[in-house]
Amino acid sequence: MPKLKIGELPDDKPVKVSAELPAAVHRDLIAYAEALTRQGGQVVDPTKLIAPMLARFMATDRGFSKLKREAAGEGQ
Repeated sequence: MPKLKIGELPDDKPVKVSAELPAAVHRDLIAYAEALTRQGGQVVDPTKLIAPMLARFMATDRGFSKLKREAAGEGQ
């Protein structure tokens, strides 16, 4: 099985957010959670994957990283 980008989920204080997902995205989220469960042996709640997936996406978005650096430079 290929190594998945999302690994162990951090235990962090959550902020409640409500969102609607397209049905296809929801199905893929469930499939991803099932793959993680098979890979790690621990049952994964699909909704717990949303935050780390978003964080990973933003961390690897070069344009967003540049904007954050520029904004941090303006605040100094």
